[in-house]
Amino acid sequence: MRVGVTGCGYWGSKHVRVLHGISEVKQVVLIDPDPGRREALHKVFPGTVGYSWFAEAVDEVDAVVLATPPTSHASVGLEILRAGKHLLVEKPLAMSSAEGESLLAAAEDAGVVLMAGHTFEYNSAVRRLRQFVAAGDLGDIYYLDSSRLNLGLYQSDVNVVWDLAPHDVSLANFLLDDLPTSVTAWGCRHASGRFEDVASIRLDYGNSGAVATIRVSWLDPCKVRRTTVVGSRKMAVYDDVDAEERIKLYDRGIIPPSESSVHEVPLQYRYGDVVAPYVDFKEPLLVEDQHFVESAVAGNRPLSDGENGLAVVRIVEAANQSIQTGQQVRLSTPAYLRAM
Repeated sequence: MRVGVTGCGYWGSKHVRVLHGISEVKQVVLIDPDPGRREALHKVFPGTVGYSWFAEAVDEVDAVVLATPPTSHASVGLEILRAGKHLLVEKPLAMSSAEGESLLAAAEDAGVVLMAGHTFEYNSAVRRLRQFVAAGDLGDIYYLDSSRLNLGLYQSDVNVVWDLAPHDVSLANFLLDDLPTSVTAWGCRHASGRFEDVASIRLDYGNSGAVATIRVSWLDPCKVRRTTVVGSRKMAVYDDVDAEERIKLYDRGIIPPSESSVHEVPLQYRYGDVVAPYVDFKEPLLVEDQHFVESAVAGNRPLSDGENGLAVVRIVEAANQSIQTGQQVRLSTPAYLRAM
């Protein structure tokens, strides 16, 4: 398979590196209007060929990874899909539900694979944590708290919600195997007068009763990439910054008082072992791109398919609406959107 990478900036160059090492990829094609970017990557990966625009490379690729700025995902993505090429779109899939729906329709019409770049769904530690949740090891899930904080990088075309929150929204949906029924969000503009650079989002999962809170910031002194899952039996922490112990399971919790005695202490605390299970970690981007190539070759529906990507877009869109209006936004689940 010949795979093009449209947009060879920060993330696009990572895809070029990963694709170059996948045996099923016969040719990596660089698509970027900046000749300096193409030349720099060609020096590192001499087997690549480069073009300025997709229209020039249309006959040279079978599939494309789209890593251009989010505001161009819909227009460029539609061009690629209508040309009959399989497409992996870096998060977010689109900048509105309407744009996302148009991408799904174009993929369906062309009979090609459409995949969203929700990298954390291909993270070995996240998948292991999902296994613990699905097996009931944590008990009933009370809530999930996710923080994605750093000093920058400020974006010129989207706010911090569109930039960072898709990661945590897809992660919450994936871990809970559900979609939220309502979204409430708050955001503020500090260093940037144009876009929100700090935001908090609450997702209510009405089917399970779980709640997910997400904090994102471009204006924080520390790099934080952490998700806490609290259940009735145990608690778990996933820390993407901790390369050695990405997951920790805490055998801790609250013992509710017995109704038979009014003399008991109202609440008792249970403290047990803290375990860091072994995770056979593989680079998530490599797993993601390998899955995309295999799905495209076989014509199979990928894990983070277009419907998955659209579900995340709808939630992030609702979060931005809530920020603007100060009101909770309720979500219905269209028939074509599957719970992940």
